[in-house]
Amino acid sequence: MAPSTLTALAEEKTLQASFVRDEDERPKVAYNQFSNEIPVISIAGIDDVDGKRAEICKKIVEACEDWGVFQVVDHGVDTKLISEMTRLAREFFALPAEDKLRFDMSGGKKGGFIVSSHLQGEAVQDWREIVTYFSYPLKTRDYSRWPDKPEGWIEVTKEYSDKLMDLACKLLEVLSEAMDLEKEALTKACVDMDQKVVVNFYPKCPQPDLTLGLKRHTDPGTITLLLQDQVGGLQATRDNGKTWITVQPVEGAFVVNLGDHGHYLSNGRFKNADHQAVVNSNCSRLSIATFQNPAPDATVYPLKIREGEKPILEEPITFAEMYRKKMSKDLELARLKKLAKEQQQLQEMEKSKLEAKPLEQILA
Repeated sequence: MAPSTLTALAEEKTLQASFVRDEDERPKVAYNQFSNEIPVISIAGIDDVDGKRAEICKKIVEACEDWGVFQVVDHGVDTKLISEMTRLAREFFALPAEDKLRFDMSGGKKGGFIVSSHLQGEAVQDWREIVTYFSYPLKTRDYSRWPDKPEGWIEVTKEYSDKLMDLACKLLEVLSEAMDLEKEALTKACVDMDQKVVVNFYPKCPQPDLTLGLKRHTDPGTITLLLQDQVGGLQATRDNGKTWITVQPVEGAFVVNLGDHGHYLSNGRFKNADHQAVVNSNCSRLSIATFQNPAPDATVYPLKIREGEKPILEEPITFAEMYRKKMSKDLELARLKKLAKEQQQLQEMEKSKLEAKPLEQILA
């Protein structure tokens, strides 16, 4: 079972067993071994229809077809707002455990603080603490689940959430146009767009080579905007995990990940970013992920199928069904892997017992 907070564990010499991952899941590349393969795109002038827009859109589309990941700068989100959001988040995670646990979201509560993950049945814990805000639709906001410490964080998060909703919709317009659809097509496909802001805090870790801050995954939603500090730890792969790169942190940039919903709407043309987060023993790391998701009853199916292509989904399903299937599959794979590991350990024990027996007993 996950601890209430990771603060105490960060000072220990060895990692608790609940965080230790199988060898094939452990980090292959260091948190600070940076790559510049992920494009950094300035979107200054993206609203100039006769100006730079076409050139910017081309770069974004190429990045989505290649990696499903890119970084945006000159995005129009105020640097003071970004600094305040980051400062207040760090102050929250520095609070005593009892202050953080006032907003404990375990047991199905919608929003608040938790260690590792809000998903049930995870075999191995992620090395992180998180605060989750369910921020859109506006009518569903429950401010009683938004931490009231440090002072002012609620108001700053409101503004941050609104600005990132605007930026996400602007980027989705580009992808809609690339598919030769009206520019609101992807946003409309989300019906009443849902937004979740997840603040990740990765404390320094006693044995970072044995664990992950966040396990390998693709985001289920449409598009994700990630703000990260300068420490490093976000990693991406495009060859099914054979090779990994660590994304170079860029001051003030947002890392944009395309999710499964965006992948399906484009009929697989745009990749869903395959990524994870690694940790280190030198210092903590902070990132803020803003997930833009469709409404639970939104239809998931390609919006356009190009000539000569087949649809990558057999039939339309709701986003709620898609999400449920994804989570069930992930948990089933984890269960089967755990079972196989236990069977292997059992066989090795039987083999050891057999090898320890005198030859006459084996032949008897």
